[in-house]
Amino acid sequence: MNYRHSFHAGNSADVVKHSLLIALVRALQLKEGALTLIDTHAGCGIYDLGGEQAQRTGEAAQGVVRVFAGANPLLDDYRAAVRVVNVGEEPQLYPGSPQVLAQLLRPQDALIVNEKHPEDAYALRRVMRGSPAALHERDAYELWLAMLPTRTARGVVVVDPPYEQTDERARITATLAAAHRKWAHGVTVIWFPLKDRVTHQQWKNKLRNLRIPKFLVVEHWLYDADQPGIYNGAGLFIVNPPYAFTQGLPPLLEALRATLAPDGHKGVIMADWLEADGR
Repeated sequence: MNYRHSFHAGNSADVVKHSLLIALVRALQLKEGALTLIDTHAGCGIYDLGGEQAQRTGEAAQGVVRVFAGANPLLDDYRAAVRVVNVGEEPQLYPGSPQVLAQLLRPQDALIVNEKHPEDAYALRRVMRGSPAALHERDAYELWLAMLPTRTARGVVVVDPPYEQTDERARITATLAAAHRKWAHGVTVIWFPLKDRVTHQQWKNKLRNLRIPKFLVVEHWLYDADQPGIYNGAGLFIVNPPYAFTQGLPPLLEALRATLAPDGHKGVIMADWLEADGR
């Protein structure tokens, strides 16, 4: 799968990912202790929704534009994050995860962002100038392990790869296993696209075999029946989500499902624990 993000910025996957990421970090910040936030595949940091690449796919119309056309208060925090990088009411620019995370920082928190692609890393440095973020240009999986355990007692690692390499899922699985051995109490968020259920189920089975005790999976299937050969949705694996986050999740997920459902479809968005016994 080729997922150059400038073509897909602001789509339904971004809406779900960033809405949940904001809710997750806010839940962790209910405690005063410092957080270290790490973004392993940071991208450019900001995307032009009016640019040629975004306009070629038009995916933002089914994502962030739908959110701004609605008024569900459960999505207010997400809308606020997008408004920070825009001047008018309608979104013309879209903040990537590094920008969203930077907005959430408290004085005691730290942000580490990483982007290996030279052009994207250059753009990211410009976007993040003036922020307290530490920037790296390293292999994402090497950095993931090198930064653990975090210097602060608590932290979040966000893993958001483009899935352009055939071994991407295998590298995530292996790195997650090693990371969990080093940092069993840490919070890890892994984004994934959904194309077909068989491939996704096979990966879930491999992740289940890691026997990580507190492993949540959120899946957003856009269509009422799978559409062969195309993007069918996306989701997140979340290791060690805080209680306050999981308790507030059902109404937020329903707000996202209702807002993002394509015309003629209800869609499905669900959250469940990935348990070692196969459930």
